[in-house]
Amino acid sequence: MPLFDLPLDQLRAYSSSAVEPGDFDEFWTRTIAEARGFPLDAVYTPVENQLRVIDSFDVSFAGFGGDRIKGWLHLPANRDAGSALPVVVQYVGYSGGRGLVQQDTKWAQAGYAHFIMDTRGQGYGGILGETADPHPSAGGVSYAGLMTRGISAREDYYYRRVFVDAFRAIEAAQSHPDVDAGKVVLAGVSQGGGLAIAAAGLAADRLDGILGTMADVPFLQDFSRAIDLAPRGPYTEIAGFLSRHRDRYEPALAVLNYFDGVHLGRRATAPALFSVALMDDICPPSTVFASFNAYGTGAGSGPQSTPAKAVEVYRFNNHEGGQEHHWVKQLHYVAELLAG
Repeated sequence: MPLFDLPLDQLRAYSSSAVEPGDFDEFWTRTIAEARGFPLDAVYTPVENQLRVIDSFDVSFAGFGGDRIKGWLHLPANRDAGSALPVVVQYVGYSGGRGLVQQDTKWAQAGYAHFIMDTRGQGYGGILGETADPHPSAGGVSYAGLMTRGISAREDYYYRRVFVDAFRAIEAAQSHPDVDAGKVVLAGVSQGGGLAIAAAGLAADRLDGILGTMADVPFLQDFSRAIDLAPRGPYTEIAGFLSRHRDRYEPALAVLNYFDGVHLGRRATAPALFSVALMDDICPPSTVFASFNAYGTGAGSGPQSTPAKAVEVYRFNNHEGGQEHHWVKQLHYVAELLAG
């Protein structure tokens, strides 16, 4: 895949043209308040994983609407009794789920608590999922996939439910006695990166203890550009929907603007490490830079208000991004966050 987006110097200065709704904060304040009206009721059940160095727990907690959301919690087996661990809360990519219990324990291998949130209604792709979405028909007609499910109204849109789940996953992770609630790092690749950004924005002024955000080739950013530019799905689901519903472009964008990571990330107060791949035809580089450039800029006023942030650029990679090379950078980044 050749370079197809803006040159790097222009990407570093690029700003999204997406218009933030005037009642954006009111909408999310009400949404989070409604979700918190349901008891979190986080349950951790020990699971045999056949891994001698990792203890694993089957997780269940109340997400949007009180719906039960699944997950895994992995802990180093040799942890000190009575000593709480920093936690990495991980969100997964589009169509994937939490996987098998042994499938991803890397942050626990590094000595941290590792909380993986299952994504409602997904897990039909490369990685197994087990959480249903009990609101499949909300909002009327949609295109195949999840990107247009409930797109007729912001209250019904699929990602309203998922973003709330992502927020409550932080609360669930913080509730475990072996987790240090004051040392939380959010992480994810693609959709997972988009959920990490959304959760960081929703957590600002609502949750303490978020030390950092790691958004790797994030999805769900700068919708208005992404649906015009991305040649490969899932953004093409929205374009496909609009190719048949020719009169729905403006109403659809009006809904999507409530879920754009550019707007949510602007509110984040935690430091961030992004990554972008310049040949990425799933999450075009300009959409990632739109999010990176906006991230934290609405956190307040004064020289210390905007959180520190950095972006790793992988010039010759597609949506796979930095993969194992980037995880090494993330290992160092988490260690630096905890040392600071």
